[in-house]
Amino acid sequence: MKTIDELLAEGVAGKRVFVRADLNVPLANGEITDDGRIRAVQPTIAKLAEAGARVVVASHLGRPKGAPDPAFSLAPAAKRLGELLAADVAFATDTVGDSAKATVAALADGKVAVIENLRFNAGETSKDDAERGAFADQLAELADVYVGDGFGAVHRKHASVFDLPARLPHAAGYLIATEVGVLKKLTAEVERPYVVVLGGAKVSDKLAVIDELLGKADRILIGGGMAYTFLKALGHEVGISLLQEDQIPKVTEYMKRAKETGVELVLPVDVLVSKDFPDLKGKTPADFETVAVDGIPADKEGLDIGPKTRELYASKIADAKTVFWNGPVGVFEHPDYAGGTTAIAQALVDSSAFTVVGGGDSAAAVRILGFDENAFGHISTGGGASLEYLEGKTLPGLAALEG
Repeated sequence: MKTIDELLAEGVAGKRVFVRADLNVPLANGEITDDGRIRAVQPTIAKLAEAGARVVVASHLGRPKGAPDPAFSLAPAAKRLGELLAADVAFATDTVGDSAKATVAALADGKVAVIENLRFNAGETSKDDAERGAFADQLAELADVYVGDGFGAVHRKHASVFDLPARLPHAAGYLIATEVGVLKKLTAEVERPYVVVLGGAKVSDKLAVIDELLGKADRILIGGGMAYTFLKALGHEVGISLLQEDQIPKVTEYMKRAKETGVELVLPVDVLVSKDFPDLKGKTPADFETVAVDGIPADKEGLDIGPKTRELYASKIADAKTVFWNGPVGVFEHPDYAGGTTAIAQALVDSSAFTVVGGGDSAAAVRILGFDENAFGHISTGGGASLEYLEGKTLPGLAALEG
């Protein structure tokens, strides 16, 4: 895989460099609530601009239906990028139309432009190779060189991620190089004990990575909504908690395999429950009950790991040399149910291990809960991409950069 430093050594001054970034930031009323992904790609963009390239930045945002949708415009991201670069960033109001062509043509050496959301064009995500390729051809007309740095999208076989690099000289940006280096430390170069913390709502989202990690991790700690499928498999009442009944046979098999392979699979011992979530207005502390996992009331929902589980999980992390965490262990967006996720984050901060926060909601939780990002070894920008790499899958975007 060619590096951006090799590309810079060849010279990019005056060249149009297409940077496939991941500016898929969360928005609330048109305002960015977490700019982590923009900050992550900033070094690549800044270095190219400094070297005199005419930088064309492209990304997706959200899931528009292959047509323009103002709710998913990249305009706020372009504005924020300009603030971070302390420079004017031009913005094209389409992807490959008149605005994009004119905006790119007007770029001077060392200047940056952002084109509109790639997913406003159906060709970006099409499963039809010809349709996707036709869109990649149009994107290629905007550039002389391609730099892949949108790690959060490399697991997608999309036009700008997979097809476009084949049409242009290409290299990997700093972010992708960093992310791949970190993932190698979680797969091929692991320091032990290796502890994995998995949370999130659905156990089905994590089945493949659990399957792979049962042969690699020393301990797997389970939390979040996915934990209740494991608890149900053990015969516990889980009330109205999140449950994927159809996955009980699979998690039963995994618990058996964990015993056979010597992997410590750790489940919650207590949980916080309520029957009124998310309508908690006017509730008293008595409404936020902590119960043992074998005592969940039939009319209540588990919403966070309890204090005993927090202590247990912290102790399982304390002696680790490597920790990977993907998925909050409770409804961290609500302060009454943020204690478990806060405890996991704090345990990683207190650990001397190489700690990786696996993108997505976990990365958002770290920032929302006020932790210093520098206190972690690495905060990934791609939750789905990280998981698929750990599952041993070939990621289309990485394969394209290696071609």
